[in-house]
Amino acid sequence: MRQGCPWPEHYRALRRAVLVCLCLCLALPAWAQPIQAEQLVSAARQQVGVTLGYDPVYRRLDYPGGDVPLSTGVCTDVLIRALRAQGLDLQQAVHEDMRAHFSTYPQSWGLKRPDRNIDHRRVPNLMTWLRRQGLARPPSEAASAYQGGDVVTWDLGNGLSHIGIVSDRRSAQGVPLILHNIGRGTREEDILFAFKVTGHYRFARP
Repeated sequence: MRQGCPWPEHYRALRRAVLVCLCLCLALPAWAQPIQAEQLVSAARQQVGVTLGYDPVYRRLDYPGGDVPLSTGVCTDVLIRALRAQGLDLQQAVHEDMRAHFSTYPQSWGLKRPDRNIDHRRVPNLMTWLRRQGLARPPSEAASAYQGGDVVTWDLGNGLSHIGIVSDRRSAQGVPLILHNIGRGTREEDILFAFKVTGHYRFARP
């Protein structure tokens, strides 16, 4: 084709389709497929009786997909492992977002750059990442505001924060149970309103 010749119509249509595809790819969230609430709850419940301990010691992890031994972990590991079952690796997602937007994340640990070994295992960082994905919902004191697969964070006092997954099961009083690890391994317990709720997140976009 000589320089300056107009593109045939089918080439112009193909070019438009490629540009639309690129725009859609740029708009995709940090995970390839929608997160299914039922699968998230199931993957968290499968950790009950398996993760029996709690160990907050700093460890060097593989990347991506790094993990501490399944028999132990912290509260964030319950969510990390449950989401990996659906192809979302929070270690990689949080690390990449922190590399691009480090100043928007909490600066509570004196770091000058992201640390892929620990950043995704800190509740304040996960709260920031979840909010940046547009998943935040208003915290509520009404049990009806929470549904299975939601993610909740709490202030435990004394500068301690906590995170868990809302179960599809409820207490006798109708309060959703929580799948979490607060120190005794992964358990499914009635603790939704035991502490101050600081965050409420849902992967199903409004």
